[in-house]
Amino acid sequence: MSDKTKATLEMLLCAALWSIAGIFMKLLPWNGFAVASLRSLIAGLTIAAYMLLRRIRPSVTPRTLKAGVMTGCVYLCFACANKLTTAANAIVLQFVAPVFIVVFSALFLKQRIRRADLAVVLFTLLGIALFFFDSLAPGYVLGNLVAIASGMFMAGMFMMVGEIRGEERFSAILIGQCFTFLVGLPFVFLTKPVFTGTAVISILVLGVFQLGVSYILYAKAAENCPPLACSLLSALEPLLNPVWVFLFDGERPGLFALVGAVIVICSITVWTVFGQKKEETETV
Repeated sequence: MSDKTKATLEMLLCAALWSIAGIFMKLLPWNGFAVASLRSLIAGLTIAAYMLLRRIRPSVTPRTLKAGVMTGCVYLCFACANKLTTAANAIVLQFVAPVFIVVFSALFLKQRIRRADLAVVLFTLLGIALFFFDSLAPGYVLGNLVAIASGMFMAGMFMMVGEIRGEERFSAILIGQCFTFLVGLPFVFLTKPVFTGTAVISILVLGVFQLGVSYILYAKAAENCPPLACSLLSALEPLLNPVWVFLFDGERPGLFALVGAVIVICSITVWTVFGQKKEETETV
């Protein structure tokens, strides 16, 4: 298995773990900042344990700090968006990230954007929009804006973490967890969340698996997976989310959802395969 193939699989598994956020966050009757804080506390301990086992030394540099704060903003915005709008809205609107990556790359990094990149971004957004055509609900203006902000920060996260090489990526992500925990901590004391059995299980699943293990996989994948590729592969998250809803809530996807899924999967597959072949040809 090549490094790129392994990175692709790691990113897909990461996206699959991300996709369970909506279900478990809705089970928590807590303030969004409180959810983000306690989820990141558990995720931070998970990542710290992994770093300890792998003997990865923490690194605090301007680069890891900037990437960590950007990552923390993703956590905070997404958790709050889930409380201010529907889970479908929060996930769909977060996935404007590929568009922001293309724009940021052109504006700040002066990178030439290929027509293939623009095409796959447009097809991905079209597919996601179709997939949630019947689920996007109006009347959640603030939550929708926070979800879009989450997508913007996610684009910055993919770009900043993508620039970091080696084991420093784990430090950046750990810093993001610490940042989120500290920012949300006052809301834990102010809102005093009730720890029922369901709440405890939900926050543990969110912290250990949905955020902890998933970002370990992302940190590993980012070594051989470019920022735009990571962003596009993570589109598996909004595709899987309705699957979990169907399994646990009985809601069936409609025709638009099925068409959207085909568009997203096909466009990402074609873009990944032909992009890799082109790179191999250019290398030869």
